[in-house]
Amino acid sequence: MTASQVIQVLDQTVDWYRTLGLQQQAANEPSDMLFFYDNRQTASKVMSLAFDIARANADLLSKEQPSSQDTGDTGISSQTLLQFKQKLESQSASVRAELDAQRRDLNAASTKSKTEVEAKINELEGVRDLINTKKNILNTMTDLVTGAGGTSAGSLKAQIDAMEVAMPSTAAPSTANSAASTASPAGNASATPSLLGPTNTPAATVGRFGLWDLAANVFRLSDKANTITSIDRRTAALQATLAQIRAPLLNQIKKLSARGDALAAQSDSADSATLNDVHDELDALADEFKQTSALLLPLSRESILLSQYRRNLSNWREAIDSQYRDALKILGIRLGVVLAVLALLFGAAGLWRRMVLRYVQDSRRRYQLLLLRRIALWSLVVIVIGFAFASELGSIVTFAGLITAGIAVAMQSVLVSIVGYFFLIGKYGIRVGDRVQIGEVVGEVIDLGLVRMYLMELGAKGTMGPTGRVVAFANSVVFQVSSGLFKQIPGVNFAWREVVLNLPSGADYAVIKEKLMAAATDALKDYRAEILRQTKEIERTTLSSSGGDAQPQVQLHFSAGGVEAHVRYPVHLQHAAEIDERVTEALAKVVSNVTAGVGAGVPARSG
Repeated sequence: MTASQVIQVLDQTVDWYRTLGLQQQAANEPSDMLFFYDNRQTASKVMSLAFDIARANADLLSKEQPSSQDTGDTGISSQTLLQFKQKLESQSASVRAELDAQRRDLNAASTKSKTEVEAKINELEGVRDLINTKKNILNTMTDLVTGAGGTSAGSLKAQIDAMEVAMPSTAAPSTANSAASTASPAGNASATPSLLGPTNTPAATVGRFGLWDLAANVFRLSDKANTITSIDRRTAALQATLAQIRAPLLNQIKKLSARGDALAAQSDSADSATLNDVHDELDALADEFKQTSALLLPLSRESILLSQYRRNLSNWREAIDSQYRDALKILGIRLGVVLAVLALLFGAAGLWRRMVLRYVQDSRRRYQLLLLRRIALWSLVVIVIGFAFASELGSIVTFAGLITAGIAVAMQSVLVSIVGYFFLIGKYGIRVGDRVQIGEVVGEVIDLGLVRMYLMELGAKGTMGPTGRVVAFANSVVFQVSSGLFKQIPGVNFAWREVVLNLPSGADYAVIKEKLMAAATDALKDYRAEILRQTKEIERTTLSSSGGDAQPQVQLHFSAGGVEAHVRYPVHLQHAAEIDERVTEALAKVVSNVTAGVGAGVPARSG
């Protein structure tokens, strides 16, 4: 591989190794941690082999320097420089040998010939200096050429070392400190960042039964399965890249083996000269076979590890798929149970409604039962849905307690009114059309809601018709002692009136009492039957005999100032004005006749 191919493959391998972080995030079950630990060990071996392969390839690149690389504008190749260097070395050795010989001759030479020898030595020293100068220049040029041609291999090794130093630690957190001295070729693994970080032991999973948690678990398992599938695809891509690199190496190994077999067969019938050539070629083949094997064997082992890695991912994916199917089944059963319970509730509510409509004839009672049905139905629906989505029983109890406390504080008046509604619709409660008195307001009930009731106001304490005004009261008025709630018994519509008369002194008070009683009874004779019926209704409704026969009553009060006659009589409210007129007129006639007989006495007051 070229330097760029080595970096590209190594970068792809490092990127694949970083998928361990995704696996750690997905491993949240004890079974997942087993698969994750196996994958982490396998990935560590793969990364170690990847760096070994990259360094081996870099060594090959450094040995295979180009035979003819130009040095720029000079046009001199590294091979030419090498030839020049060898020639200068040969010339330098020859000059040194000749210079040594001349120096030996100088010691043995005569005076006459010594001058010639010294001149020769000076000449040789000049040649030597020139050769040394040429050698220095040639060495400088060789360094430049070697630097230009060897930068690729040298920088490749530096990049490989830098990538390994920057690589996340492949050791488990528990053994990272003990392996720190061997984790990096530079011996500074203590500064190596960790990809995985601290490995957290998965906590015990608390049993949860809420629909929300079950649905979240289904989506979580689906996302986990997709993550494992994505990692498997990236592993397959890396495996394919390594297979492309191994293919030419395998072909080369086959060619070298075939050539070796051919040379072995040729050596059986070759002469001595040919055997030397065969021996040299076999040595070259062995060296090339060794270099090729240095790359092929780690690549093959790395491919085997990646296959094992993918099998582990496949087993992990199968386990996740099994968990996903179980979670989906539990979710479906849980959802089916909730829907069945809700269907049962609505079915029971429908049956309740049909029974009420068939067997309850009283419209007021029917309305109350249907309202109670609606409240009970939706309360149970809320409870069922709350329990269905709650994660734990304790959480829903806490949540319900907080909600209840908040509602009780924020809606205190509304809740009291709702409770008052059920008091108002009781056995002796009110209904639409009843005449009631709340405080000083007398009116007829025109609407009775869950929180409020509305009255049509009646003037003059109910003796006159509607005033045209509608009065609204909160149902909580039933709990207020100060105002009070007065209601006519259903079917009863009469009240008692009282008239006070001043009787003349000296009259026969017993006779006057009888006459007043007779006058009041005669004035009420047209309404006697209705008043008697309503009296019987009171006795029937209240199961009491204290209603009496609703006859007029006359009581005499004696005092120092005179005698007063208190006349009480029942009044049908729909004809109250007419009855009051008849009774007072009859009583006035009696008093007038008595006064004319004794010469004094007039009615004092009436009310």
